[in-house]
Formats: sequence, structure tokens, C-alpha cells
Amino acid sequence: MFLFGKSKVDKLQDQLVEAQGQIAKLSNVVTTSSGDVESMMDLFNTSMSAHGEPVNRDSVMKVSAVYACVRLLAGSIGSLPAQIYQRDGKKKEVFSDHPYYSTLHDEPNPMITSVVFWECVVNHMLLEGNHYSLIGRNRAGDMLSLTPLNPARVEPDAVNGRLTYAVVFDDGHSAVYDQDDILHIPNIGWDGKKGLSTLRSALINSAGGALAADKYSSTFFANDATPRGYIKFPESLTKEQADIIRQYWFDHHGHPDKRHLPAFIPQGGEFKEITMKAEDAQLIQTRSFQVTDVARIFGVPPHMIGHLEKTSSWGAGLEQQSLAFVIYTLRPLITRIEQEVNRKIIRSKKYFFRFNLAGLLRGDIKSRYEAYQIALGGNQQPGFVTVNEVRDLEDRAPIDGGDDLYKPLTGESSPDTKNTGGPDAS
Repeated sequence: MFLFGKSKVDKLQDQLVEAQGQIAKLSNVVTTSSGDVESMMDLFNTSMSAHGEPVNRDSVMKVSAVYACVRLLAGSIGSLPAQIYQRDGKKKEVFSDHPYYSTLHDEPNPMITSVVFWECVVNHMLLEGNHYSLIGRNRAGDMLSLTPLNPARVEPDAVNGRLTYAVVFDDGHSAVYDQDDILHIPNIGWDGKKGLSTLRSALINSAGGALAADKYSSTFFANDATPRGYIKFPESLTKEQADIIRQYWFDHHGHPDKRHLPAFIPQGGEFKEITMKAEDAQLIQTRSFQVTDVARIFGVPPHMIGHLEKTSSWGAGLEQQSLAFVIYTLRPLITRIEQEVNRKIIRSKKYFFRFNLAGLLRGDIKSRYEAYQIALGGNQQPGFVTVNEVRDLEDRAPIDGGDDLYKPLTGESSPDTKNTGGPDAS
């Protein structure tokens, strides 16, 4: 009967056998049942908050406080000059001729600038708990590029005293790399091998609560927060009569274009207004607390993300607040990045990588000039910086005779240092 080939049934059977064979060849397949909610959430890199809202890196950025904190921290570090310094005895100076300087300072790879790259690094650290970049090297082992990887597709493992990294790329192919080929910057964690995901730890319920509050408040105000009122009749109405009156009211006054039309109430009816403020539902208090809570998780002063309801405990003036922000929030993140770059990329005692924090640490102009006056010396006090060093801090060109320190001599400057720019000691 089937002299000219297999029947459709036989062909389908062969295809089924082939598919089963391909499935059997797959390794490390994650299997979950549809009822295993937690496993399914892990599979899609999502966590469920106590408020019933799924929290992942996409949904969490819809929370304005989270977005503001991440933008502030990532932008602050990403905009800092990433520089390589050279040690010469006790002297340290920027060495822009280093072969890696352009990669770290200007363009980590042909697709992105250094600002975008370092912002990506901080973003991954803050939300995912880990940043991974593939270090591109030539045959001599010199770094050529840095390519950010999706943290959700990288899994570190300890093998024979070294870390290895299993990476699944966007096109589906996978590879395993030695620790020298992956720039890994973790946030705080338990074992140092992998950082703790902020999304799945401190931020899950705080962000979940904010998402739930946003959803509730949207519904709250979409319905004018409360019913405007009710219609009271002296006699009881049947369900059909109540439905007719309610539908009539909705048809003639529910649409935004009709809300101010004169109302018609059947004979005997009386409209009773219901007033209820959002404060009564504690929406404003809840949302205010959520902003403070998110700011606390990221270590950001609330006033720096626009939350100005309470006085700040970070200092009295802008200079003190900015200094505290740099010391207690930015510096721990920056130190993690610098140490990993020096360990896996620079790998030299003569050179080291560092972000230049001078711009963030600069005070107002009056405070700076008063500090410069003390540093230059005068009034029987020797100077410890030169005029040209001060001019360099202010982005000004050097001047002749500005490289000598001021040294007071019996109340007057010596002939060698009179023209150094220091204050007169007389």
C-alpha cells in the first residue's frame, strides 16, 4: 500500500523519536512544575514580594525612588575620571601613556564609552549583586577590551582553589572562563564568591510594597478615590430599580466630559456626598516611608533623591552632606571596583588604577581658597603645597616660579621663595 514512501503516521513517529533523542542530549536542564511558583520565578529571575507583586530588575526600576538612587549612584561613579597612576618612589602622578589607559578612561570596547560602562558596572552591583565583564586579551595576555555580561547568565564556581565562570551568551552558546578572564565585582555577600542580590534580599519587599502602593493609588484616583456619594430614598427600592438609577447616573455623569452636567434625581431621592481624602487611606504616609526605606537600602541621603519632608542627619551644609555621601556610600563601591581592576588588569606594583574623587570632594569656593591659603603657608607656617599645585587643582596653567614651597625664615621668606606665590610672612 505504501510503495512510494512512508505514511504520514510513520513520518510523525520518526520525528517524535528524533525530538526525544535531542531532548535526551540536553544537559543541565532546569525542570519545574507549573505549580512550583518559586522555581518558576527563579527560572525567570523574578521574586515575589510579600505584597504579591513580582519584583525583577525591570519592574523595580518603575519605582521612582529606586530609579533615582540607582541613577544617582551609577551616574556619580560613571562620571568620575577613571585614571591610571604611576608610582615613582613616593611620587604618584597620572600616567596617560599606559597601554590600558584609553580602555579604562575612554572606551572599554568599540560599542560603549567609559561612562556607560562604569554606570553599567554600578547598576549590576546595586541590583543584581554582581558585575561580570569579559576581559578580551591578545596572545600575550594584554587587555584589549572589557565587555559587560548579563549577571543572570553567569555562574561562578570554585575549582581547585580558583574561580571559574560559566557564561551563557545572548546568542545561546556557552563557555567557561578562568577567573583571570572575567572582571567580577561583587557587592556584599556570604562567601566572597558571589555577591548578594539586593533585588532578592533587602529590596524585594520594599520595592514590592511601592509597586503595590502605585497600583492601588492608580486605581484609587482613577475612581476619584471614593464614590462621590449616594442617592437616598425614603422608601426601599427593588434591585432592578437601584440598578436602573445607578446606570443612569453612570451614563450621564461617569464620563469626564459629563461630570459637571446638572444632575437629575427621581422624585423623593436625595444625594448624599461622601468625602474622603487620600491621607485617610494613609497613601501619602505609606509612599513617604517607602522612599525613605529605599534610600536607606542604597545608603543615599533622602534629600538627594528629592525627598525633603524631614531634616537631614547627614550634616548641616551642602559640603558636609556631599562629603558624607562620598565617604559612606560611594567609597565602598569605588574601592571594590579599584581593587578588582588592579588585581586582574593592571597587575603591577608600579602602576595602579583609581577614580579621581577630587571633583566630588571640592567644597565651595570660599572654603577652598581658605584651605589653599593654609596649604601654601605663611605667618610663620611652612607651606606643604606649591602655587602650581593649587593652580592645577583649579584647572589653571602653571606659572614660572610656582614650583617651590614657601619656607619662612625668621619671619620673612627666603630670597629663593619670595616669588613662589605664598603669603608674605612679615
